[in-house]
Amino acid sequence: MVEATATGGGGGGRLRFAAHVIRGRWFSLFASFLIMAGAGATYLFGVYSKEIKASLGYDQTTLNLLGFFKDLGANFGVLSGLIAEVTPTWFVLLVGSAMNFTGYFMIWLAVTGRIAAPKVWQMCLYICIGANSQNFANTGALVTSVRNFPESRGSMIGLLKGFTGLSGAILTQVYLAVYGNDSKALILLIAWLPAALSVVFVFTIRELKVVRQTADELKIFYQFLYVSILLALFIMVMTILQKVLVGFPPAAYAASATVVCAALFVPLLIAIREESRAWMKEPIIVPPPQITIDNNNNNSEEEKSRNKTETSCFARTFLNKPERGEDYTILQALLSTDMIVLFLATFCGLGSSLTAVDNLGQIGESLGYPQKTINTFVSLLSIWNYFGRIFAGFVSESLLIRYKFPRPLMMTLVLFLSCAGLLLVAFPFPGSVYAASVIIGFSFGAQLPLIFAIISELFGLKYYSTLFNCGQLASPLGSYVLNVKVTGPLYDGVALKELREKGVSRSAAKELVCIGAGCYRSAFVILASVTFFGALSSLILVVRTREFYKGDIYRKFRGEARENGDASISR
Repeated sequence: MVEATATGGGGGGRLRFAAHVIRGRWFSLFASFLIMAGAGATYLFGVYSKEIKASLGYDQTTLNLLGFFKDLGANFGVLSGLIAEVTPTWFVLLVGSAMNFTGYFMIWLAVTGRIAAPKVWQMCLYICIGANSQNFANTGALVTSVRNFPESRGSMIGLLKGFTGLSGAILTQVYLAVYGNDSKALILLIAWLPAALSVVFVFTIRELKVVRQTADELKIFYQFLYVSILLALFIMVMTILQKVLVGFPPAAYAASATVVCAALFVPLLIAIREESRAWMKEPIIVPPPQITIDNNNNNSEEEKSRNKTETSCFARTFLNKPERGEDYTILQALLSTDMIVLFLATFCGLGSSLTAVDNLGQIGESLGYPQKTINTFVSLLSIWNYFGRIFAGFVSESLLIRYKFPRPLMMTLVLFLSCAGLLLVAFPFPGSVYAASVIIGFSFGAQLPLIFAIISELFGLKYYSTLFNCGQLASPLGSYVLNVKVTGPLYDGVALKELREKGVSRSAAKELVCIGAGCYRSAFVILASVTFFGALSSLILVVRTREFYKGDIYRKFRGEARENGDASISR
């Protein structure tokens, strides 16, 4: 049969083309970019955490406890993954939107005094709910996009997580333009804006048929990359100017935010162009399928099914695991040695990096930097977080395709780099926090795309929604041990020592603040040591998977794309 073209003129044709664009995978990808650009509110904790500490009278250990629940919520994505296995993407995004608004709006009410001061456990609950919404955005947008572009998953994850890493700086520019330098108002912004983005694009993000990757498709990804790099560089320049220029005018803040918002919509033009090209393609003639019945094959399939049923759960989980790259069940993947080693490396690497990110505001305060400069540190970390994600996505993908360079080895190198950034905080010198913000932001950002890509490559995409969320559970666990149990008590111990030397009792001090280069020295030496151990652990995964990465790991998806191309019509 032949499908007729739908390029009729007039309003009807334009409406059909608009519907084609909105239903297309490129527009779905653009919508995913915007949702991910608003899904990084957790990275702004260093900006507004001081407001929480001062408004509610917390010490550093209590604030770090809040930071842990923020990290727990941001990385406990098992719930969103399981929900995504049984519900459509739009439902996942709506749930995340509601959780984002509820959690952060309650924090804003508490910090501004509009409600009675909540108990600590209530604040922990609020921030955990708000941060957990990030997983619903990840699961809805990122997992869907990876399944739509499986042969470019490294680049895809790098782009999407890059926008998430950049979102802290994007939201900072918007809040400076709308609310001025008011950290409390920032909490209100991150309550309503990300929720609104998910609601607007809730029905445009969905899983589509796998299409064979072409050279033109790779060029399109690089066009998205160039747009995002220009956006990151612009924000970095504006961040520097806002720090250097005294009395930066409100009109300039507004102009900066306008340029940022306009740049975020440039990928829409690229998406419309690509959907237009697909719309103008010639119709494809597809012969009617010929059906043959083979009783022998049916009998063989029944016998295989019977044998599979008779196989015990223990044997399927521990003895008869699929080969790497095939679709593992959730239990097979979670109990595999590869996942355990990756979990350990993530515990050490991301746990240490999250601890550094959460304490960045107090690090700047302890070294005597003003609040405006601390905001600069957070923006630098956010921007280089973006560059780390882009680097890990595109560079690891290029090295893998050209030289069979395994992604786990890239992760090892990133963890070694992270050690250097942590040591710059432990042994500070003038200007060292700027360098530390860049290095920690870059290495922190690079770890996430690598972890997500490694999980998808080793264990398949069938249960990817759940598996990648399970894999990142190591991050909040590491944050709890290293932040709440190590860094917070060590900081408070130094601060109490300073109070005793000044002859001031703890009850007389309004808040527990430590000033000096030694406030974080012991804690960050420990963090650097733990990260170094994580790097050594990841080398085990490098050795275990070296043969797998020497092969063609995307062969399966090229076969699926070929089958779809032979059996279906492009539109």
